[in-house]
Amino acid sequence: MARPRNPETERRILEIALRHLTEEGYSRMSVDRIALEAGASKPTLYRRWASKADLAMAAVSSLQLSEPAVDTGSTTGDLIGILRNFRRNLLRPNGMALVGTVLAEEAHTPELLRLFREKLVAPRRASLAAVLERARKRKELRPGINIPAAVNMLVGGIYAHYLASPDIPESYPAELVKIVWGGIARPVSGKATESSR
Repeated sequence: MARPRNPETERRILEIALRHLTEEGYSRMSVDRIALEAGASKPTLYRRWASKADLAMAAVSSLQLSEPAVDTGSTTGDLIGILRNFRRNLLRPNGMALVGTVLAEEAHTPELLRLFREKLVAPRRASLAAVLERARKRKELRPGINIPAAVNMLVGGIYAHYLASPDIPESYPAELVKIVWGGIARPVSGKATESSR
């Protein structure tokens, strides 16, 4: 009778696999070295994951967007809080490297990018969109504002700064929100503004 899987062993293997994936890229990721570092045999890994691709996808799938909920009481405060969390995660070791890895593998292992979008990209975009939808309901936005486009500007602004310089100042999320908000917010003379709530 087969022994039941040890969740702790599986968690450790996936953590190591994710680190190897981000530090070395998919093509140089080695199941042998992951097994050695995890203190497990190669057959142990292959009993759980049939191929290197399966292991890489399981590692990406194990990711969850672990960021504290943001509720500051204001639209701009919430947007800034979400982008500050995003900046912090992007600047952690190998944060941006994983983005590069999954993009580089799009043609060969597209499932990696799909899982990355599902686990990390979509939840953050949904958080920003929810804040802006609440602002729309409170009549804080100009009529006809394209919320997905505004989300792209906020998220894209962080990525663009990193590509220009990985030193993203702590003040940058607030500066970015100020610029984007200035373009999408209903003028102060409108029916309702954030300051008049």
